[in-house]
Amino acid sequence: MERKLLSVAISTVLLTVGGTAAAKEPIDPIRPVQNINLAQVELGKKLYFDPRLSKSGFISCNSCHNLSMGGTDNLKTSIGHNWQQGPINAPTVLNSSLNVAQFWDGRAADLKEQAGGPIANPGEMAFTHTLAIDVLQSIPQYVVEFKQVFGKDKINIDMVTQAIAEFEKTLVTPNSRFDQWLLGNKDALTANELAGYKLFKDSGCVACHYGEAMGGTSFQKMGLVEPYKSTSPAQGRAEVTGKDADRFMFKVPTLRNVEMTYPYFHDGEAQTLTEAVDIMGRLQLGKKFTSKENAQIVAFLKTLTGDQPQFLMPILPPSTDKTPAPKPFE
Repeated sequence: MERKLLSVAISTVLLTVGGTAAAKEPIDPIRPVQNINLAQVELGKKLYFDPRLSKSGFISCNSCHNLSMGGTDNLKTSIGHNWQQGPINAPTVLNSSLNVAQFWDGRAADLKEQAGGPIANPGEMAFTHTLAIDVLQSIPQYVVEFKQVFGKDKINIDMVTQAIAEFEKTLVTPNSRFDQWLLGNKDALTANELAGYKLFKDSGCVACHYGEAMGGTSFQKMGLVEPYKSTSPAQGRAEVTGKDADRFMFKVPTLRNVEMTYPYFHDGEAQTLTEAVDIMGRLQLGKKFTSKENAQIVAFLKTLTGDQPQFLMPILPPSTDKTPAPKPFE
């Protein structure tokens, strides 16, 4: 009996001391990437940076989801083909593999489906899948690499989107100071940052911003307590479902690396974290944060910046005489 009680006591101590900071918190540490196909990753990296997948020959995936800028472009709304101003803010590609769906309205089920969208969107890369494949098929080095990776002589759009998606799966950002705190390093955060985290939890922010990505796992109405006023034409999930009840229902954005991904919201209207916290408090929680509270929450949010993806820029396969020459914006 004594041995049994001792065993229970030891188990209790281990559960308490053995790293349950992460277990008892509504937020989990970002985990390093696992289970990837390295050959597809290397091919996808080239495609991600290759502007020849666009009609103009000047726009690549990295144009709007710049990996040196937090996986976005820091513009209110992105610039597409022929200098068109897009209707919506570009969400970060970092940690996007943790999202329940892709795009603000969730119209793509996964990264693979999302990767094909911008190529054929007339307001973005403005190409067609057929023409994009023709370009890739005309470049001998791409033909060889696709054959090595997929085992087929002919390239198709399914291979292209699969490779890009596999590369994007590697774009996770572990080891933020907050993650270090979750994993047991109690010196990783300051008292002010911890106060901000407590406010973040106690105020109800974690109802939407939880889990590894601290967002991206649900759709919520923008303007829950007070209406959100915007000139953006974006209607959220209603554009996918056709249901009026889904108007202004947007995918909750991740808060990982949020200090880098300004401006904020689907319309890019909030220029700073201070402004975003104030708006979210009032419109979503019905709470007016004081200047001190707002500053503490912002201080906490800045601890969410993790290790940024590190890799050598790919050397893109050279064009041949058969490859259509890039055209300036028309």
